[in-house]
Amino acid sequence: MKIGILGGGLTGLVAARSLAGEHEVILFEQMPYLGGCLSSYHIDDYWIERYYHHCFSGDTQLFALLRDLDLDSRLEWRSGSTGYFSGDTLYPLTTPMQILRWPELTLIDKAKLALLTRRAGKLDPLVLDEIPAETFILDNLGNRIYTSFFEPLLRSKFGKNRSKVSAAWLVSRIAIRSNRGLAGERLGYLDGGFHHLIDHLEKSIESRGGTINLQTPVTSLAKNSDRWQVNGENVDVIVSTIPLQELGALSGFAMPEIPYQGAACMTLGIDRDVCKGVYWTNMKDDGPYGAVVAHTNFVPRERYGEHIVYLASYFCGTVPARLDQKMKEDFCSRFGLAEKEIHWSRMAVDPWAGPIYTTGYRSLIPACEKHGIYLAGMFSEENYPERSMEGSVRAGNRIACCIREKIHS
Repeated sequence: MKIGILGGGLTGLVAARSLAGEHEVILFEQMPYLGGCLSSYHIDDYWIERYYHHCFSGDTQLFALLRDLDLDSRLEWRSGSTGYFSGDTLYPLTTPMQILRWPELTLIDKAKLALLTRRAGKLDPLVLDEIPAETFILDNLGNRIYTSFFEPLLRSKFGKNRSKVSAAWLVSRIAIRSNRGLAGERLGYLDGGFHHLIDHLEKSIESRGGTINLQTPVTSLAKNSDRWQVNGENVDVIVSTIPLQELGALSGFAMPEIPYQGAACMTLGIDRDVCKGVYWTNMKDDGPYGAVVAHTNFVPRERYGEHIVYLASYFCGTVPARLDQKMKEDFCSRFGLAEKEIHWSRMAVDPWAGPIYTTGYRSLIPACEKHGIYLAGMFSEENYPERSMEGSVRAGNRIACCIREKIHS
């Protein structure tokens, strides 16, 4: 059987690897590289992800994939420190003493936050799906905690859509990030970068007889009797990992309207650490980015020969004008960096970076097959109520199982 896979992100690659060998697999990717949001830049003699990445201790199917690809020895566990930038001051918030000294909240407020962190993993996302995150925080923690802590985070992540985001997403986000010790959050990373994962998936697919077509956007999709045509090429089965809006436009079939937002992520190579040793800094005040992620305060600087920092921003619709320059200027101003200290900069923009987990989102999640097309991606059940590498791997594995079950039924 000939299977066409639309999209070469992590889900598409996992599905292609699982099905190749048993079937003739052909993958279509519009970009000149694989990996989607998990793709990487090649800078001098190292690789660095276009968008910051790490994994979590519960990512069991991701770890199984790393073992299958002989990459598990590269997986290392590191501590991710956190901070909060408010009023031109960066407050480290990793150790208990740093949290106690933080002036934005009272001791009672901090105790409430700590209790929510402990409870988050026990709360049922299904119950929270219809409740706005804003309402949940105001009802459970009060106005001061919302306005001083959660509202800036929701604003920087979802902008004008923040009031629509469900408590299911927020609680899931807190729960997945609650594996913390005195040195910070316990996070996983691949020595040498997640480029190795994408590279090994590509080689594994090709070694099993699969075909990967880069720089090949899908421009036409049609069904002829019981077969499909992708860009005029006949296939028996289609797996689509692209946004459902794009798939609907190509196929002519009605698809669920999953709300999406874009991401704009600037990566900088700089001379020195300007983030006080903090890995992840959330920005309270308005600006052209919502978080500063200092990669080399997580992974040793010595591996790169310079400090690497990400500036993360989200948008709906079109990218704001001159966003890259505004990001750079703002970062230099707030963090006391001279522009001449920047060795290089890259800007990655993805208009379909991820779903907006609005209230009632669960009802929008499509079944694995619709109109004869198999569906898997960021919109899948495995990536609810928060997307992750683990969710993408699970979605790719499940869609391959769905196809096998249908073939043998």
